[in-house]
Amino acid sequence: MKHVVLLSAGMDSVVNLYLAREKGEVEAALTFDYGQRAAERELERAAAVCAALGTEHVVLRIPWLGGWSSCALTNPDRLLPRHAAAGWFGGGADLEASAEAVWVPNRNGVFVNLAAALAEARGAELVVAGFNAEEAATFPDNSAGFVEEANRALLYSTRGKVRLVSYTLHMDKAEIAVEGKRLGIPWKKLWSCYNGNALMCGECESCARLRRAAGAAGLEEELAGAFSREGNGLPPRSSRDDPERQCR
Repeated sequence: MKHVVLLSAGMDSVVNLYLAREKGEVEAALTFDYGQRAAERELERAAAVCAALGTEHVVLRIPWLGGWSSCALTNPDRLLPRHAAAGWFGGGADLEASAEAVWVPNRNGVFVNLAAALAEARGAELVVAGFNAEEAATFPDNSAGFVEEANRALLYSTRGKVRLVSYTLHMDKAEIAVEGKRLGIPWKKLWSCYNGNALMCGECESCARLRRAAGAAGLEEELAGAFSREGNGLPPRSSRDDPERQCR
């Protein structure tokens, strides 16, 4: 089977790229610049991963998507929620608020459909996305339900030629880290941060999830020096208005 892989350079997408190579042929890896803060870092890290594997790297620039969004992921004037300790996440309401702050309208829906168009044009049967069960709790476009419904639409929009899969769909982040360890993914090439600075911030939700997963899998050494802030080991205060809970 031939795959087109959605590659942000985060752990989930890189693991899915490596798994796609195990299970078949990778026609191309596709990275989007949609006006996100970390676009430059994601593009350079994804390109480095692809170069190491000899995989074609396709970049699509769709700035209109970020332009339509007012969320903190695409608007540097808004503050990003942060999580001061890798092992700590607040309750459901806290995570819902964090997800809402970075929600880009229909982002994965747009990504999947553009990737499906490339896959159909190239004769690839599968679009691969780095979804996971952990984030599906607050990001519905990471869920098994999303994959099922997307495939119902693709049955018609690609004349039944393309379907969406995620090889990590039912894994949590720690399980994905263990799989990445088995596959030998290049940990130093990952970019899992919402920010686009020289180093990953270490405190946004994406960084915090990666750090927690790496700790559970015994991979702290592989990511040593990757973060500008390692957190203080204490849970942040609960007030949503506390500026110390947020980062730029």
